[in-house]
Amino acid sequence: MGARKLYLTFFVFSLSLLAVGFAVSTPSEILRGLNAIICAEGTLITDYFALAGPGAAMVNSAVVTMISILLLYISRSPFCGKTVITLGFMICFSMFGKNCLNIWPIVAGSWVYALYRKEPILKYTSVGLLSTALSPIVSFMALRHGVTPLFISIAILSGVLIGFVMPALADYTLRIHNGMNLYNIGYAAGLLAMILVPMAKSMGQAPESTYHWSTQYQGLLLTFVIFVLAAAYIFAFALDRNVLRSYIPLLKSRGHAPNDYLVKFGAPAVLLNAALNGTIALAYILLTGGNLNGPTFGVIMLIMSYGSNGKNPRNITPIMLGVLIGTLLNTWHITAPQVQLAALFGTALAPIVDFYGTGAGLVAGFLHSAVALYAGSPLAGLNLYNNGFAAGLVSTVMYPLLSELLKHKKAKIDDVDYMFNNKIQ
Repeated sequence: MGARKLYLTFFVFSLSLLAVGFAVSTPSEILRGLNAIICAEGTLITDYFALAGPGAAMVNSAVVTMISILLLYISRSPFCGKTVITLGFMICFSMFGKNCLNIWPIVAGSWVYALYRKEPILKYTSVGLLSTALSPIVSFMALRHGVTPLFISIAILSGVLIGFVMPALADYTLRIHNGMNLYNIGYAAGLLAMILVPMAKSMGQAPESTYHWSTQYQGLLLTFVIFVLAAAYIFAFALDRNVLRSYIPLLKSRGHAPNDYLVKFGAPAVLLNAALNGTIALAYILLTGGNLNGPTFGVIMLIMSYGSNGKNPRNITPIMLGVLIGTLLNTWHITAPQVQLAALFGTALAPIVDFYGTGAGLVAGFLHSAVALYAGSPLAGLNLYNNGFAAGLVSTVMYPLLSELLKHKKAKIDDVDYMFNNKIQ
């Protein structure tokens, strides 16, 4: 599978979202829903299925994904796991928070950074797309006081500045946790939001978290997820009947981010890994009585995309079990939206299992179950990758402690240099 086939696969997925969207909603309903999405600030948690209906939510995700595919393709992004997870993030969060308008200023800011660095403009397209974690800030600035030329200009400028600083900040935060957090960009975005939100509040602005969470589309989304999983299983074995021979080494592979399975083991093994990851995530939601909606559907797709880079059934299961144990011991109900998302997004800590073992993974998941519920409070819902921020805090504390206690497992400097040179997240 070459780069063109990779993009074609995601394009077909986008078309399937469009088809389902128009099948379940009328064009007028979709237009009204898209208007509601664009006019929403998009802070956590804004489930577009609840806000705008299933048709508009799926069409918005399809459009955002197609834009991302086009930008990555013309940027000549290489055929690797990084490209897959970038598209996974865009699919996921275009279900709650991102839309076809609020992503552009931040992406443009990454291009301005490239010009400042005197490097090819499109080199930073991927990190620009990932940095749209803070796209609700653009919407907040544009919409809070009415749509006027002044506030639209302020929103665009804010987004450009975010896109400009995020590449350098994300490189630095990767050094802090040493690749133990797969959602490094969420950690960087959270730190930046810790500065931007107090600044906004000191100037009389008051961004607030929101709560839109649908529960009535379980059947529709379960059918769609099963269809995607079945397609991944079928194509894995269709491309290579002996896919298990390449998959077993993938399952045994250990290392911190980035751990590019696509480059190391090939597309068939990655498809099988993605399908198994998605099956585990779906099983967790169903067995714990959770909901399938925009956010949970999105994170299942994201976990599947990370089947190409760092996540597999062996290293995500201890994290999810650790979150489950933590949930049973705290005051939150297991079906609370924040808890459901923490269990799935918490798999960002999978490298801890790879590098320090199952026990450390259980502890990481246990800690994440609490940190993720409160880390976003000072950020007012403006960082969509809140669990990435929480995972960054957990890994920042755990990495030096585990490295000191288990000195024989301290990261090698050549591994660290590899991570920084690749600037994966």
